[in-house]
Amino acid sequence: CVLVGASSIRSVAQKTGEAPTNTHAKMTTPAPQSGPGNMATFNIHHGFPEALVRGMRSSFLADSDYHHLTQCENLDDFRLNLSETDYSEGIQDNAALTPTSLQSAAVEKLVTEFQYLRTQAIEPLSTFLDFITYEYMIENVMLLLKGSLSGRDINELIAQCHPLGMFRESTMRSIPTFESNAKGYSDLYQTVLVDTPVGPYFSQFLQESSDRFGDSRNVLEEVEIEIIKSSLIKYWIEDFAQFVDKLGGETKRIMGDLLKVRADTNAINITLNSFGTPLNEPAMRASDRKRLYPAVGHLYPAGTSMLADVADEDELGRVLELFPQYSAIWNIHAGGSGDKSIDDAFYERDVLQLELAFEGQMHFATFYAYVKLKEQEIRNLVWISECILQQQKDEINKFVPVFSMHAPWRAKKAR
Repeated sequence: CVLVGASSIRSVAQKTGEAPTNTHAKMTTPAPQSGPGNMATFNIHHGFPEALVRGMRSSFLADSDYHHLTQCENLDDFRLNLSETDYSEGIQDNAALTPTSLQSAAVEKLVTEFQYLRTQAIEPLSTFLDFITYEYMIENVMLLLKGSLSGRDINELIAQCHPLGMFRESTMRSIPTFESNAKGYSDLYQTVLVDTPVGPYFSQFLQESSDRFGDSRNVLEEVEIEIIKSSLIKYWIEDFAQFVDKLGGETKRIMGDLLKVRADTNAINITLNSFGTPLNEPAMRASDRKRLYPAVGHLYPAGTSMLADVADEDELGRVLELFPQYSAIWNIHAGGSGDKSIDDAFYERDVLQLELAFEGQMHFATFYAYVKLKEQEIRNLVWISECILQQQKDEINKFVPVFSMHAPWRAKKAR
């Protein structure tokens, strides 16, 4: 296959007959009143929270910490080694450490740090930090909605919700009280979903879906929960991207690229996961599946137009080969060696880009990068603890360390 440049991508867009316009024309969130500032003004308004988040970078586990943790024979040893790190305070009262309790303690620590940063922020940084939480709010609402439809206990569902996406408990507990019919879903939207900070995304989804399903109150019955979630994440990415674009400066350049990569990852995963489902039927590809692709990203618009037509993994691979930044990731999946999945490849790529966000100055992307890198570190801890618990030492090193001197991209640079 031949790698194509920007001019070739534009020609592909012309052949498809699709203009590269953003379908998300109007921001759900109001435009920022002012930008982050420049070299002369940034530190006046945002210097303290930026200094905090850059100081928090020192709390990430070092290569030596990971080495000691992977050598543990049981979770008691794991807990003892972890007590020498920044997680010591969170696990000191946890006598019987388990992967689940470890994850809860680590997430609680992250939330405490994030909320402190949020209290120190002023506009437009405060709205930027709120945007980060909207993703978790969407996941929480969809978890509660899906759980209520299957009759699960509300207390169990609330315990599984991410703390960064919590809203009023009374709102969360009211979801199971609605009847499982058209009127019940309509009341659910009017009473619960509209009152959440991500309510405008639900409103937009129902408005766009009502043309295809008729009465909007039937939408939640006709559409699968995961499709609703993918649509809401799409609106969030587009809204966040427009907000960042209006901020301008280094935030627009660095954070904008992070969101483009996030949008492309969503588009690739949606396409890959649709194989073998109704979304891959010819009539559904160009309508329902294509609607789930964010209208931003390096793949948009030419790449997403081509993704809408693929029917299997071979066709998906041929499309991604046209984009060098994704062809290598796809080759890992296509190789099927078992040592690394496509998710692992995406995680490695994300960690590289998020680490690079800390190399710049006077921008907001470091706050987003810190949250996402901490999430990766938490995934690493849970993976290692699970391998120890299940005596799977051969698999224990299959994680992506953060700020590691042994990272593949740093090893290549050293050679």
